[in-house]
Amino acid sequence: MPPFSTDGVLLKRVEYGDHDLIITFFTRSFGRLSVIAKNAKKSVKRFQGALDPFSVMKLHCTPQKRKNALPVLSSVDLEDPFARIRMDAAKTGYACYWLELVHSWMEDGKTQGELFDLLVFVLDSLNRDVMEKESLSLFFQIRFLTMAGFTPDFISCGQCNAPLDLIVQPDILFDLVEGRLVCDRCSTRAVRYGLRISKGTLKQLSWINSRDISQAARIRWTSRAVKEAENLLESFIPCH
Repeated sequence: MPPFSTDGVLLKRVEYGDHDLIITFFTRSFGRLSVIAKNAKKSVKRFQGALDPFSVMKLHCTPQKRKNALPVLSSVDLEDPFARIRMDAAKTGYACYWLELVHSWMEDGKTQGELFDLLVFVLDSLNRDVMEKESLSLFFQIRFLTMAGFTPDFISCGQCNAPLDLIVQPDILFDLVEGRLVCDRCSTRAVRYGLRISKGTLKQLSWINSRDISQAARIRWTSRAVKEAENLLESFIPCH
């Protein structure tokens, strides 16, 4: 395999020996990709401070001759360090959570261009304060679930198919295991892990999941809706 280049977001790095780093990127062309940066700890000028989390860069790599050996990171062209994220503890927490979701779900060598664009979009928006960080995280999580194939059903009752607008109760049970709503008429069957969510919050989650990425900033969340949605998504994602 000849030397190759690709755009990537730095997900994680670990020390390897006295001088090297093993770095995992989410790349546009290769999905999750781990490389070795030789002497990266010793030669600071070589990568010019580019090997920080959240940074977007062009990677230039050289495959090694040994079988199953990690490609060598030869050089990088830093495109955007998103430095303002690291200056804010809350922003850093949200960004680290997004990177961990991508790192945990992505497979090595599996390309996912739509998710790559989504991750860069939310990091850039967080860095520039385009949206409230809580709203941005909700947008990322619901779109991530859809791309991962775990789309929750907020449209109708998962048992009787009653549309959301025709369900009478204002707070509706959401089955975390099944990923669907359960109206009160159908809730006689025990739901082992469930949460009650207001209809308004469910409609907002459905809206951001069905709109173009450029429209993400148009929705406005109440403090109650943010708390409900965060509780729902941050319970549903680990469940699956």
